[in-house]
Amino acid sequence: MTAARPGPAFALHDIPFSTRGSWFDISPVLAERTYAEDLHLVSHQNGMHGVLRFVPVDATTGDRVETRVEATPGRLSWTHEGGRIDLAYETPDTVRLRGQGPGLRISAAAQTLTPFTGTYFFRDPADGAYVFTSYETGRRYRVTVLSGRVAGASGSQALNAADRGLTITAEAGGVWEAAVEELDSARRPYASSATFSQIVSAVERAFRAFVDAVAPWRSSDTPAAELAAYVLWSATVDPAGLVTRPAVLMSKHWMDKVWSWDHCFNALALAPGAPALAWDQFSLPFDHQDESGALPDSVTHSEILRNFVKPPIHGWTLGRLRKRLPEPLDRTELAATYDRLGRWTDFWLTARRAPDTALPHYQHGNDSGWDNATTFDAERVVVTADLAAFLVLQLHELAALATELGRHDDARGWTRTAEATQAAMLDELWTGEGFVARGAESGDTRHSSSLLDLMPIALGEHLPENIAKTLATRIEAHLTPYGLATELPTSPHYRSDGYWRGPIWAPATVLVEDGLRRSGHDRLADEISARFRALCETHGFAENFDALTGTGLRDRAYTWTAGSYLFLAEAHTLRHAMDATDAPNEVRP
Repeated sequence: MTAARPGPAFALHDIPFSTRGSWFDISPVLAERTYAEDLHLVSHQNGMHGVLRFVPVDATTGDRVETRVEATPGRLSWTHEGGRIDLAYETPDTVRLRGQGPGLRISAAAQTLTPFTGTYFFRDPADGAYVFTSYETGRRYRVTVLSGRVAGASGSQALNAADRGLTITAEAGGVWEAAVEELDSARRPYASSATFSQIVSAVERAFRAFVDAVAPWRSSDTPAAELAAYVLWSATVDPAGLVTRPAVLMSKHWMDKVWSWDHCFNALALAPGAPALAWDQFSLPFDHQDESGALPDSVTHSEILRNFVKPPIHGWTLGRLRKRLPEPLDRTELAATYDRLGRWTDFWLTARRAPDTALPHYQHGNDSGWDNATTFDAERVVVTADLAAFLVLQLHELAALATELGRHDDARGWTRTAEATQAAMLDELWTGEGFVARGAESGDTRHSSSLLDLMPIALGEHLPENIAKTLATRIEAHLTPYGLATELPTSPHYRSDGYWRGPIWAPATVLVEDGLRRSGHDRLADEISARFRALCETHGFAENFDALTGTGLRDRAYTWTAGSYLFLAEAHTLRHAMDATDAPNEVRP
């Protein structure tokens, strides 16, 4: 069997080391903007918690040794002049460790144990393994030494403050090995017939199969495709807790949830090569749809938030997703999807429309996904054109689904509502030069310098040509050398790390690029795509980026950024291939 290539190298300060299905990662990132000196086992069950600390030590003295940390999809290594320590995932809940030269101290990250917090530590007399039990995650972490020896253990059965952990070493020139498992109450003693090298090879093959499926089109022209695929693959968790399906978390750093619009971009990226996983991404928030039809704001292992929602981009997503899935949805799934999407649409038409009004409103910037955009500076409860535009697209998608299902009266109703909503948007919010937002209570209208006010370009072919042209001109003013700034850089409200008040974001980029292309503004769409792809290839897959320098900001391993890169890179590659095919044959003398 030919060995798989190890895959792209990456820095653990930017991207955590994990594997598909796992609820934990190995990383120095313990919380938002909190970086530890040492790598930790960080679990995302019941929140994000650094549970175990890994410290390479001198096998003779037990003192910390300085190492260089390297990572590829299949292997994490601490390298030292006197040897190395390697770590690999054997299964989603088990890592294997192997060391030669340095030893390893594995200790509880929290030194203080209370009746409700911290980590308890003991040696299990049933199998001789060492066990850490975490109040924060509600899980156990079992360390089984496979070869070598325990050079010292401290804090066993200790209460209150203590240094809890064990040090694993080997004799000079020898090799030590251990396994660390995340488990619930109990499990048979650890046993495995696989060697460490076999484990690494299996992970490398699994990742290679994934990247070959989701990015078969990749080439030297898309140099970040494999790393983007790793960000998605490694952030995927198995069903557990409130997560009802295999889910791509937004990150295995601190943004460890599925928000109810982020998931759409990951679904689109995965659809051609991993259709089942893609459909799970689209469907997961709908598993938690409430009686009003609303989707939750976010879902994660042990928490569902409903105090806000997210914008209704799901009709837009579904239309594109169905074209990208290799097999059509069967009629039962189509009918269920129609029902779910209809209820989500009715939520906006009932719960979010004031009496005798045609347009829905947001209750806060968080509902739009653009939490602190300047559109919401004067008032938070506002009627905006982006919301109306997304709803129009969703209504058109419902009409198409209803027609396909033979529900022709429904189709006519959805179409009438779409037309009425778009007419009201243009009549009430379009000034001739741009869109305004209107206070839902005050009735006051206001311009802003936010890209959010230009998002009706997502209507694409549904927009009158003159309006699309005006929006395209104004969008181009937001284009920096790195991509679309969410606030005009000349605005007094622009902030380089201002969240939605300046930085470049993936979802806005994808929605604008698509709308421009569908409204005939291909040149600008091409430029936006090219600059965003170059941004990711240079600066990685951060949550957002400084619009004037390209520097990655906030969470540095964000899956919707990686997914958007794959989506745009694939489309660019296929367009380029089509252009080459359509070009006239070269005339040879």
